[in-house]
Amino acid sequence: MDCWKEVQSKSWIYPTLVLCIYGFFSMMRPSEPFLTPYLVGPDKNLTIEEATNKIFPVWTYSYLVLLFPVFLITDYVRYKPIITLQGFSFIITWLMLLFAKGVLAMQIMEFFYGMVTATEVAYYAYIYSIVSADHYQKVTSYCRSITLVASTVAAALGQLLVSLANLSYFYLNAISLASLSVAFLSSFFLPMPKSSMFFHKKHSPGTPQGATDQDTMPNVSSIKQLSCQEDKAARKSVIPSTSPECQSDKHQHHMLVQLCKDLKECYCTKNLLFWSLWWALATAGYNQVVNYVQVLWNDKAPSQSYVYNGAVEAVATFLSSVSSMAVGYVTINWDLAGELALGTFSAVDAGSLFLMHFTANIWACYASYLVFKSCYMLLITIAMFQIAVNLSMERYALMFGLNNFVALVIQTILTVVIVDSGGLGLKVDIQFLIYGGYFAIIAGIFFIRSIYTIASIQCKKETQNFSSEHQNNKEQASETRL
Repeated sequence: MDCWKEVQSKSWIYPTLVLCIYGFFSMMRPSEPFLTPYLVGPDKNLTIEEATNKIFPVWTYSYLVLLFPVFLITDYVRYKPIITLQGFSFIITWLMLLFAKGVLAMQIMEFFYGMVTATEVAYYAYIYSIVSADHYQKVTSYCRSITLVASTVAAALGQLLVSLANLSYFYLNAISLASLSVAFLSSFFLPMPKSSMFFHKKHSPGTPQGATDQDTMPNVSSIKQLSCQEDKAARKSVIPSTSPECQSDKHQHHMLVQLCKDLKECYCTKNLLFWSLWWALATAGYNQVVNYVQVLWNDKAPSQSYVYNGAVEAVATFLSSVSSMAVGYVTINWDLAGELALGTFSAVDAGSLFLMHFTANIWACYASYLVFKSCYMLLITIAMFQIAVNLSMERYALMFGLNNFVALVIQTILTVVIVDSGGLGLKVDIQFLIYGGYFAIIAGIFFIRSIYTIASIQCKKETQNFSSEHQNNKEQASETRL
């Protein structure tokens, strides 16, 4: 009991522990790698065309519609209600997976799963509003690592239960529902933050609970806010005080205007603009591949006795976490070599997707997916680091949200044109050929950009060397005359 009181007394330990419990059980879904076999199997009795062209696209559309309003509402209601909403949406999704049947019911299920993914931002933003900036790095690593561990354990457990215990996919979904119920209940034990990044900032002299980088680092936004506060203080004796409701409306309007100004300033930096461009383009392609790769595996080996999707996902998640961690130990000038890395690994991703299209061997298809996912996770980690390194937490959250929103818009266009039955409705094999070409175009863009960057830096060096040599010659000539 004393131990528990001590944990609660340390402001950052208790919320981090509860959030990690929520993160672990929300990602502990052993049925997820087997979603497509479950839908097209005897439990749901859907066709592969219905799953690909009519059901899965609904997730993309609902995610797009919900993401932006949820992003703003999440900050306004201070995160915890949105985490609870995500847990509730998880339960509705898996209840429908277990007991509902038919195309329409599965489309409604995908809508609720879109709600799950749209509210995911609350999980990662919550912890920054409840702990001090000193603990950001530590709690971020805990919250991120626990989800990777849970995903790996869930995929491995699902594979073992299917391969060794011959457990049906229905019972895998029942286990997932039980785990998600624990996550939903744990969300009620999260402390309610007193502040948030945008709408409920604290402006006390010291570093408050939930303090952000914007509160402690001088930047354009804080200077503007300070000057604005000074102007208001100077006019207090002349202008009568307004009502609390009016002040609240003005504050919210000011925050929205400030968000737009911050975004404009963020994207004015050419380096950040190109990293964000890759982020949006690659994330759109990655989401499409992950969303439909099970359909491709089913197409490559429809009569396979055992499905090894779980084992592949477990290995892919493990390799992704290793590649992400490796970034922290690599000392490279990313300003110089970053765009070349983006081009090179995007080319590897393109090659993996082309192999997944052309091969008839399911094991080659599995191996290509492992390479593809590891390369993407490596690059997205580098991109996140490069964007975050010189930004305050508020501006990073803005760029994170907008980059993902742009990615989702691109993904929606790909879905409407390539996948949806109202568009071309292409077979999954042809879709992966197009995705390979898509990543090849991304690789080409960043190869060209990297050549331009390296050539520009080289020219500057040569110009500087020429100028210094010319200056030295002048000095020598003047000394000779003397």
